[in-house]
Amino acid sequence: MSCTIRSTLGQGHRVPVSVNGAVIAHDAISREAQNHPAPTPVDAWGAAARALAVRELLIQEARCLDLQPSPATDAEGRRETDEEALIATLIETQVPVPSPEAASCRRYYERNRARFRSADLYEASHILIAARRSEPDAFNAARERAVALLAHLEAAPQDFAELAKAHSDCSSASSGGNLGQFTAGATTPEFEKALLALKPGQMTSTPIETRYGFHIIRLDRQIPGRQLPFEVVQDRIATYLTERSRRLGVAQYVARLAAGAQISGVDLPTPASLRTH
Repeated sequence: MSCTIRSTLGQGHRVPVSVNGAVIAHDAISREAQNHPAPTPVDAWGAAARALAVRELLIQEARCLDLQPSPATDAEGRRETDEEALIATLIETQVPVPSPEAASCRRYYERNRARFRSADLYEASHILIAARRSEPDAFNAARERAVALLAHLEAAPQDFAELAKAHSDCSSASSGGNLGQFTAGATTPEFEKALLALKPGQMTSTPIETRYGFHIIRLDRQIPGRQLPFEVVQDRIATYLTERSRRLGVAQYVARLAAGAQISGVDLPTPASLRTH
């Protein structure tokens, strides 16, 4: 049973934010807002107010239950505050988190097989002609150089490595333009889009512009990812499901406390609102 009392939610931000009579200072909310990126300052302020209200609610409950803080120290010597330790102890003692059974992990795996697949690997080579749009004359000259090199390669593709060594402005020039193996997301969006449109052995038909300049790209090899066996990812799934259960349990616990508390200036979730999601 909660030690907190009657709730009065939904009064808006025009009144001071308080939890059971404990007022949360406007300055504290403003400082906390820096930790809550949001589209607008008002949204950030609201998120900060809710976070501090939840913190105050949990600290009050921990003290009401006469819990004692045991601050932990991490590997770098940083020590928890007494309030952080109180909240951690409260959650640990009041929010049980069951360990997922193997059958639950297996069901999650089967329903989300695409998540447990190693990434596709790409091996590519390129020739970069560096250019900046802020320098129009040099930019246009770089494009012309790239077009001329591409025309040469269309007639003599076997010269790719030689031309890369002689003309590329990338450090990969020393290896004939070879970039080695990488996964999606490792290159600029424009480079990746062009690369994914190629088949192994193919070269881009036009120079590809990125923030670095103009690229002539050749896809040398693509290695499809493989499905990871359940046994390899079982522990990862169990960790994820445990953390998901913990987050849901904490949200439900906070909602129950909020439903029995006297809160003004900010709205916190209630058990009914959580059931609708």
